Amino acid sequence: MLRTREIYVDKYLNKILLGDCIEIMRSIPDASVDAVFADSPYNLQLGQKTLYRPEDQTAARAVRDAWDAFESPAQYNEFSRQWLTECKRILKPDGAMWAIGSYHNIFQIGAIMQDLGFWILNDIVWVKTNPMPNFRGTRFTNAHETLIWATPTKTGKYTFNYETMKKLNGGKQMRSDWDMNICLGEERLKGADGKSLHNTQKPMDLLRRVILASTKPGDVILDPFVGSGTTAAAARELGRQFIGIDRDAVYVDAARARLENITPIDLSDIEVSKPKREEVRVAFRELLDAGLLYAGQTLVSPRGERVMIASDGNLVHSLYGKASIHIMAARIQHCTNYNGWDYWSAEKRDGTLVSIDELRKYVRGIKADMRKVA
Repeated sequence: MLRTREIYVDKYLNKILLGDCIEIMRSIPDASVDAVFADSPYNLQLGQKTLYRPEDQTAARAVRDAWDAFESPAQYNEFSRQWLTECKRILKPDGAMWAIGSYHNIFQIGAIMQDLGFWILNDIVWVKTNPMPNFRGTRFTNAHETLIWATPTKTGKYTFNYETMKKLNGGKQMRSDWDMNICLGEERLKGADGKSLHNTQKPMDLLRRVILASTKPGDVILDPFVGSGTTAAAARELGRQFIGIDRDAVYVDAARARLENITPIDLSDIEVSKPKREEVRVAFRELLDAGLLYAGQTLVSPRGERVMIASDGNLVHSLYGKASIHIMAARIQHCTNYNGWDYWSAEKRDGTLVSIDELRKYVRGIKADMRKVA
């Protein structure tokens, strides 16, 4: 068993591998990776058609690479089934599966994933803030791509770093529509001819969010179509491990060279290490029992509304009656629910205010210390 682990580390871990992804994945041990990000061929079927910009008749960049060409939809679906089957096998039961695509292929990918038993958690819409226009004016501008986030089984206890996503979103819940630029400028890798190396290179910001949302530091992330190496670069930057695979030697060489300039960053200001739901629970009444608050004391909202603490731990308002810190906050704001810990501050005897959430943290620390002693 130890020897198997040594082979896995030496042969695959933190490597960009050249070869067919299906064949290479077949040699990777079962349940050995924590996450997969797959940017598989989209099967665009553009053939040799050239699109020209109407303003100057210059040719627009399009995907006509050999790796995106398939003889038929049936061949593409079989190819997709094979690589997805291997992904499911090598993913840990609680792992994360990410697949990205356009309308050309994402519906087939999603259907195959469900056939194989993946449990879909979300579909994410990557809204491109600077998309390529529809030059012919025959359709809507295609301004988004879709990501499917799934876990190998319905019962998988997958990782979702909710608090980190909320922090990145300015303190609000992260939504399933992500506004981001496409990959342009200096971020886009160039080939020997000075042109874009890879037609579908994804922006680092997209992979950073995927990785921060669904993995932990040290986790192993596999990209079976690593291309220009964005997944591997983001993984190394964010303190994760990676396995990258591609069958194009030019892409593999470029991805390996790219990684030489990537160093891990300090995540202390980005990641929230412990979700709030895992923290020691503290009831509002405990703040009174600890002597940090007292019956008859005034609580003040950010907008200046004032309520009084009743002896039973509820709040009293002249118009909204008696209710908990959460219900009272919701009533005053005329909404369904609200987190009262984030809403109220206690007025001290000298007239200064202190957040009740800060008081809760103090009590939580005491309770955590007591648990350690016990």
